[in-house]
Amino acid sequence: MSVTVTNLGFPRIGPRRELKQALESYWAGKSDEKTLLESAAALRATNWTKQRAAGIDHIPSNDFSLYDHVLDICAMVGAIPSVYGPVQSKTSVDTYFAMARGSQEYGTVEHPYLSCGHQHGLGVPAMEMTKWFDTNYHYMVPELSSDQSFALTSPKPVDEFKEAQALGIKTRPVLLGPVTFLTMAKSKTEGFDTLKLLSALIPVYVEILRQLAEAGAEWVQIDEPCLATDLGDGVALALQTAYGRFAEAVPQLKLLLTSYFGAYGDNLDAALSLPVAGLHLDLARAPEQLETVLAKAPKSLTLSLGVIDGRNVWRANLPALLDKLEPVVAQRGADKIFIAPSCSMLHVPIDLDAETTLDPEVKNWMAFATQKLGELKTLGRALNEGRDSVKAELTESMRAAASRKSSQKIHNPAVAARMAAVTKEMASRKSPFAARQKAQRDRLQLVAYPTTTIGSFPQTPEVRKARAANAKGALGHAEYNDFLRKETEAAVRWQEEIGIDVLVHGEFERNDMVQYFGEQLDGFTFTKNGWVQSYGSRYVRPPIIFGDVTRPKPMTVEWWQYAQSLTKKPMKGMLTGPVTILNWSFVRDDIPRSETCRQIALAIRDEVTDLEKAGAAMIQIDEAALREGLPLRRSEWPHYLDWAVDAFRITASGVDDATQIHTHMCYSEFNDIIAAIGAMDADVISIETSRSKMELLDAFVDYRYPNEIGPGVYDIHSPRVPDVSEMVDLLQKARKHLSPDQIWVNPDCGLKTRKWDEVRPALVNMVAAAEQARAKLH
Repeated sequence: MSVTVTNLGFPRIGPRRELKQALESYWAGKSDEKTLLESAAALRATNWTKQRAAGIDHIPSNDFSLYDHVLDICAMVGAIPSVYGPVQSKTSVDTYFAMARGSQEYGTVEHPYLSCGHQHGLGVPAMEMTKWFDTNYHYMVPELSSDQSFALTSPKPVDEFKEAQALGIKTRPVLLGPVTFLTMAKSKTEGFDTLKLLSALIPVYVEILRQLAEAGAEWVQIDEPCLATDLGDGVALALQTAYGRFAEAVPQLKLLLTSYFGAYGDNLDAALSLPVAGLHLDLARAPEQLETVLAKAPKSLTLSLGVIDGRNVWRANLPALLDKLEPVVAQRGADKIFIAPSCSMLHVPIDLDAETTLDPEVKNWMAFATQKLGELKTLGRALNEGRDSVKAELTESMRAAASRKSSQKIHNPAVAARMAAVTKEMASRKSPFAARQKAQRDRLQLVAYPTTTIGSFPQTPEVRKARAANAKGALGHAEYNDFLRKETEAAVRWQEEIGIDVLVHGEFERNDMVQYFGEQLDGFTFTKNGWVQSYGSRYVRPPIIFGDVTRPKPMTVEWWQYAQSLTKKPMKGMLTGPVTILNWSFVRDDIPRSETCRQIALAIRDEVTDLEKAGAAMIQIDEAALREGLPLRRSEWPHYLDWAVDAFRITASGVDDATQIHTHMCYSEFNDIIAAIGAMDADVISIETSRSKMELLDAFVDYRYPNEIGPGVYDIHSPRVPDVSEMVDLLQKARKHLSPDQIWVNPDCGLKTRKWDEVRPALVNMVAAAEQARAKLH
């Protein structure tokens, strides 16, 4: 008997972003469905083959998705909202993408995204999107009603298992569990508990499990990450109902119940009571739970030990892990132990070997998905064959850990001194909001319902081409800056032309809202190919924070000064806040996250005060990721929110009353943290509200948020262009709850990922909608 080496999921995107290229080619009409699906199959084959070569015993299948794994379940069980047409016997690729991205059509025509031929006038919006637990991955929120029916409309898990089988690779299929699916869904029937749909959903899961068993699957991994959260009444019973039915219907299958992103905590007894063959533990996020599980788990239960961090890029200290694992294997027996990553490796880049420009010392401290497979293999061999069988690998791992701990590149005495000098007063504005609001209105002289955008404008192929040419040395810095100035001036002139009240410079010089700042801060390093999926074909290269953070010099002042020189209208200074920089980076794990966040806050504070000195009357400090960093357990919320809000206030509080501080948050549920958002004390906050039809505004209304709000009036993540009446309707809904002097008019988010032919008509319509709203005041 031996320990089994497993994986929970591998990145989908391809080492050279092949999935992005295939998707965008298909969406642009440059390739057909057959080509798209062939590209997807090639990526799956590459991933399976790589994992087999790396010595993984249980290789996952159905961890691949064309867009999103939660949307895949919607497609699998026939949870298709009626706006996309009647449910078909098999969900088409184009219906799937319409749910993901929406669609745009003018006039009443046969809708090209819907194979059912459903009629639409102005296209259909995308489904709502929000963050996957506390990660920066976005999932599509299922929309379910009290009379929801389910049917097997996509056998994708079975198809992909057979696809791997045809390549000679036996996989362990992965399914998002039915209870997590229902708890993450949105009810279209007010007050309806989506868990009540479980009895209707279970038969579809049973059928998929039966088909997998018939196809030859032995183990099936069922992910129920809701078990790492505070669960409401009835969830334990729902789990018992679902898994009892699975065990009864397909007793020959071994089910691995998988939770991650935290400990089971008070859900452990419920998890251990289920008729499953294995239980996965995230021991990277919650190593402390192992002792309790070992004491409580039946000897017959296989334990999957998630010891390799699937969410961060740091290399594991393998000898230290073996010190903890060897007694567990001796106690329970090798045949009852899986060695695994903590969660799917969806959240880390693919291959560190592709990085040829990283500092060699810092690079030696890291491991990406491919290297993590190697770490799993080394642990497995050490446990099965003894440490001497991997002596060289263990020695190198120990040396890397020692190097990182002692390196002078990590600790900066000047940063420590400044951190010690932070006072309580540094986190408070000089006057209450009412006094600041008066000073700002006297200075800015804005109309009612002022219009603005969130910051970025389209990063066109020309912009990306020029940036790439500059990076390669094919375009000189002077020529590149001339190009960027022309793009900036064109954007400023166009905003003036259509009548936007508060302008932005467009951010053409910025590659990413976090990377741009990290590249100018000490303590960060960056990859060339370290892409991670955010949603769909949207990938990011998160910065890596390896040491203490400082700001050597101003980062945005020069570009703001140039843009402001082009216009007499207010030009917002645009910054990314410390919590978002932290949450959208791979963060060092040798000090508390709160300490790193405060270091970043002090660096951004310096930038804010420099912008004010340069003449900026408005400065936007985006905290798009504040909500996503919230711990999954409510008991841990106060600690996080205290230091996160404090970091924002340190950043924003060094300016005079007449300087208006904006912030932006997107795609988050605000109700639970509205008091913390109020405590941030930003003068203006812009938020996503269009996909939720202003529902997210309810939190601000119930809380009686006193400051000013820009509820987004159109969804920038969809290619469709909303008409004026649609935006006016949303403003009217906002007006029912907010006073006119509180309301700003803006899109949901930045426009970087959109095309100009989508942005121009949308913003023209937005300005017209604001004008209509103003007219109603007289």
